[in-house]
Amino acid sequence: MIQIFPATDIIGGKVVRLTKGDYNEVKIYADSPAEMALEFMKSGATNLHMVDLDGAKHGSPVNFDCIREAAQIKGLFIEVGGGIRDMKRIEDYLNLGVKRVILGTAAIKNYPFVEEAVKEFSDAVAVGVDAKNGLVAVNGWQETTSVDSVEFCRKLRDTGVKTVIYTDISKDGMLSGTNLEIYKELSAIEGLDIVASGGITFIDEIKTLKEMNIYGAILGKAIYEGKLNLKEAIDAAGGTK
Repeated sequence: MIQIFPATDIIGGKVVRLTKGDYNEVKIYADSPAEMALEFMKSGATNLHMVDLDGAKHGSPVNFDCIREAAQIKGLFIEVGGGIRDMKRIEDYLNLGVKRVILGTAAIKNYPFVEEAVKEFSDAVAVGVDAKNGLVAVNGWQETTSVDSVEFCRKLRDTGVKTVIYTDISKDGMLSGTNLEIYKELSAIEGLDIVASGGITFIDEIKTLKEMNIYGAILGKAIYEGKLNLKEAIDAAGGTK
């Protein structure tokens, strides 16, 4: 089974999607992340991936209140990322009922923070590795580093990180398919759960990722644009957990 995570990216309290992470290419899909989450549940979703895009850009949680509203929904495993740069923010989200927090830019800019967070919160901490041409990108995808993304995933595993959300930025929001080659490479890293993100558009991709023993898949623009049916995707993944 592969876990399916429908995505709600948030700007100004609204559910949006970006194209290739471009903040100038924003499309609004819903006024309320919580209402969107309830719609996903009607299709059988038990997981939800939430990103505070304002937070990712500015370095501090901006859309905390609407994430709180979603976190109060029973029966959802919610993971949240975007602007989580200190231990208090992790605690704040976990106290809301969020099950897992995702560290992004902080993992590159302040690696000791990752080590401290994993030591304190264990599996409740994941790291989002966003890659552009194989290199890690930070600050809401606005800045590309010189860090090799696959090697960084191995480093995270060695630090004790259990889950990595890996996004190929070039594929994100393009509705043209995901980068299956990179996930095949990442699946060989023992002891690390990989969540595939970025451009997943076709049922066959979910089946292939499942065969690779990839832990999870994030579905975004494809379900919002009607290119991929969420219920069919969950069924192809092996149902709910």
